[in-house]
Amino acid sequence: MVSEKINPALIEPNGAPAQPELLVSAVLHLMSHYTAHRQEASGCVKLASVIERHLKALADLPNLAPVLRATCLQLSEQWGTVVENTMPQPEKYNLFSRFVAANRVC
Repeated sequence: MVSEKINPALIEPNGAPAQPELLVSAVLHLMSHYTAHRQEASGCVKLASVIERHLKALADLPNLAPVLRATCLQLSEQWGTVVENTMPQPEKYNLFSRFVAANRVC
């Protein structure tokens, strides 16, 4: 069963539903900042995460045209992959490293 409730995060301060045009404008703005800052370091994972959430919010809007909803959903999944790939990988220790670390006195 599909819920027709609108996400509270998408409500304007005056209680009116958010306009899809504003979300599209915001996500395009965020994407351009991500691209501009991508040359510096390896991109900002926080910014990519916000882009992913905006696209997901757009995809969840019931009154959005089906083709735009599908595009936003697909792009949110792709940005999710960018976020996952940009996150720092946890250090992997081999057995010897664990043994040495366990015997280290501080």
